[in-house]
Amino acid sequence: MEKGSIVGSIDTAQVVLYVFWIFFAGLIFYLRREDKREGYPLLSDRGGGVSVVGFPVPPSPKIFRLAHGHGDVMAPATRAEPPLNNVRPVAPWPGAPLEPMGNPMLDAIGPGAYALRSDTPDLTVDGEVKIVPMRAAPSFFVANGDPDPRGMTVIGADRGVAGTIRDVWIDKSEIIIRYYEVEIAGGKRVLLPANFSRVDRNRNEVRVSSILADQFADVPGIKSPDQITLLEEDKVCAYYGGGTLYATPGRAEPRL
Repeated sequence: MEKGSIVGSIDTAQVVLYVFWIFFAGLIFYLRREDKREGYPLLSDRGGGVSVVGFPVPPSPKIFRLAHGHGDVMAPATRAEPPLNNVRPVAPWPGAPLEPMGNPMLDAIGPGAYALRSDTPDLTVDGEVKIVPMRAAPSFFVANGDPDPRGMTVIGADRGVAGTIRDVWIDKSEIIIRYYEVEIAGGKRVLLPANFSRVDRNRNEVRVSSILADQFADVPGIKSPDQITLLEEDKVCAYYGGGTLYATPGRAEPRL
């Protein structure tokens, strides 16, 4: 190497590669810390209620200011979880599956689990309620050529009649159908998530395979007839999700 030379014996490509590796490792470390702002520490059922955070540890709390005047949220922060009062472990060792003791579709476990989200409606970027029935959004309509589910009969997994669809709830941001409003026996109205149903245009039916016809009576209700909150959405969808495993005793048993 000549006297006074600085980079004459340095492989620039190799240096760049090492710098990239260091940067990428730092990026992974940063992202793994940031994704622990929610859901940590994990709660273990080992003796004493051990908290599990893993590596790297969660970052320091940060305040996030929500849009449309919905206040501030700090993360990470300790948050309430749905109570698990009607469940028991199927075996005495840690990590054993939980078995529901009451109505399994309302016990907040397995596919029926939900999070305690904000009890406020989701909003559009303009601050309007995002998911509403079509009666509250007269500018929306079912496209020509598509089946209009209003008036169709809802059929449960047992082929029983659950009720009749009276209205369609649409997402004003995504321009899609989110829920069907079903009138069941006694005049009560409940919501049916569109992704848990199948429209049969030829038979004028909407089929649901996740729950039985009589189980529509226990679908969690909503406080307002023209809007649904984030918490209510989670509870409604969790009920139908729970039905995929718990609607009948046989669904929770092995197939073979």
